[in-house]
Amino acid sequence: MDQPAAPPTSSSGGGEVQPTKCRDPIFALLLIINVAAIAGVAGTYGATAFNEETNNSGGNYNGFIVVAFILGAIAMVFTGFCLPLMMCIPMVLIKASLIGMLLLSGVMMAISFATGNTIGGIFGLVFFLIFMCYTKAVWSRIPFASINLLTACTAVKKNCGVVFVAYFYVIVAFGWSVLWAIASFGVYDQVIVTGDGQENTINYGYYFLLFLSFFFTHQVIQNSTHVTVSGTVGSWWFSPEHSGCCSGGVMGSVIRTLTTSFGSVCFGSLLVAILQATKAVAEAARGEEGGSFLYCIAECILQCLADLLEYFNKWAFVYVGLYGYSYIEAGKNVFALFKNRGWEAIIADDLISNVFFFLSLSVGGICAGLGYAFDESSLGNLFDNAPDTGMSVSASNAVLGFIIGLVLSSILLSTVGSAVNAVIVCFAEGPAEFEANHPELSRKMRETWLQFYPDCGA
Repeated sequence: MDQPAAPPTSSSGGGEVQPTKCRDPIFALLLIINVAAIAGVAGTYGATAFNEETNNSGGNYNGFIVVAFILGAIAMVFTGFCLPLMMCIPMVLIKASLIGMLLLSGVMMAISFATGNTIGGIFGLVFFLIFMCYTKAVWSRIPFASINLLTACTAVKKNCGVVFVAYFYVIVAFGWSVLWAIASFGVYDQVIVTGDGQENTINYGYYFLLFLSFFFTHQVIQNSTHVTVSGTVGSWWFSPEHSGCCSGGVMGSVIRTLTTSFGSVCFGSLLVAILQATKAVAEAARGEEGGSFLYCIAECILQCLADLLEYFNKWAFVYVGLYGYSYIEAGKNVFALFKNRGWEAIIADDLISNVFFFLSLSVGGICAGLGYAFDESSLGNLFDNAPDTGMSVSASNAVLGFIIGLVLSSILLSTVGSAVNAVIVCFAEGPAEFEANHPELSRKMRETWLQFYPDCGA
């Protein structure tokens, strides 16, 4: 099997290509067990959930499944338009995303005051002012963020096969979402909610397992994209002769991600999934039990921990893709690199993530609007016996569309996001190789780097 295309020892001494062997294999096995278990549950309980004569709610979900397929296809089309847009106007998108997020926070503040939610309005005002100060502080750094995004997009264009790989991962994610939905509808109908219909009891243990399964697999899919793209960018950076649509750099990275490094991907993904599932159960329990303040505190803590862990994963998986490290070793090495170079504060300056968030939010909003158009009279008689979700069919489809659009676009846009992260690490690891292999981009990055970070060498 091909080794990662980075040099045996980088010019900064940060990482070394690891021997070919499977890393963290036990976690890959856990994922396989997880997927097999959900498939089994879907086969056992799923059929009854879609038959109003056998399920407990007296309705079926067939219409929602059809709408999910339709909106999933629409989300993929709109996300596909985002990729060339980012390649053509990176600076415009960065500026637009900052302004858009500022306006969004202002609108949320205004809505809170208009609806009489004074406390929410005050908090909204505070966040609006903070984001205004942030926008002013980072505006001058947009040129460096733009050249990072341009370099990442160039790497993706030179290895456009990773876009098709990302679409493959999106299709897998969509298929997994449908399978999980079938299983969860069945389990919810038959196991999670028990009682006589008047006083139902929710089994939060099953709730947790379902959410853990969902988040675990989606994290693996998303992080597999990240590792694949990171390895491909490493090949382009250090060995540009391996570049091409379906070149050895692309295919070698895909193979390594799905074989020797797959256990490491599953390891980091499971840790985040545990926190996300716990938070989801806390939210459900808070809604069921009247919004306890303790549940709110627990959700906040869990969200902070999940964010920190996802931030750690973002950089650790770059090293997994570049050098083939195990998960723990990758995290140690990448942060040692930034610490040795004095870049601890710089990696927090993540303007480009605003672009991906804003674009994903836009795709989710479009899908939500289109989903709202599907009402009780849509799709023939598929919604005639739809179960009571507490909302109208149109509202339920809007929520479904927003979730599908947000999740699928996030996975696909992570192609460029992962390339940006890999570029930052490679710029720290191998500036000399960048200068030798891509002199024009190297010159632009050095100029903007020294302009805004004169105390940090490149």
